[in-house]
Amino acid sequence: MYFARHTNNYALLINKDLVINQILFRLMVLVMLFGSPVTHAVDVITNISADTASITTTQLRRIYSMRQVKWANGVPITIFVLSSTNTTHQKFCKETLRLFPYQLDRIWNKLTFSGMGVAPTIVSSEKELIKAVKSTTGAIGYIENIDEVSDVNLLKIDE
Repeated sequence: MYFARHTNNYALLINKDLVINQILFRLMVLVMLFGSPVTHAVDVITNISADTASITTTQLRRIYSMRQVKWANGVPITIFVLSSTNTTHQKFCKETLRLFPYQLDRIWNKLTFSGMGVAPTIVSSEKELIKAVKSTTGAIGYIENIDEVSDVNLLKIDE
């Protein structure tokens, strides 16, 4: 009698474990299917005159912190950015530069107010940024949807 009672409890525990595992598996499948949407990375674009196909994250950080002011071919770099409150700008700073937007603002303000640099040109939209990069020699910028853009270089970012 004692053995039979404990055997039944063991069978119930096994059934409960199977049910819990099935539920967890189904939840994992649902999260993978309907969970977070796929985010599209921010692409870095340059004017054709920049003549650069790829760039490292460190080089990109040097450019946006205004420590590198010329391309390898000697062309001066002109930086175009979106406003600090723009989600594309915030995504670019955090994911690509690995800086917070306020850190970049501090760097720009410090260099500008000390007279050692000129702040990047802030544009109001991605369309305006694309137009500015296309028409300015040595320009660099970033956009979220490269599919609609032509006549600019798309930089491959190496880690």
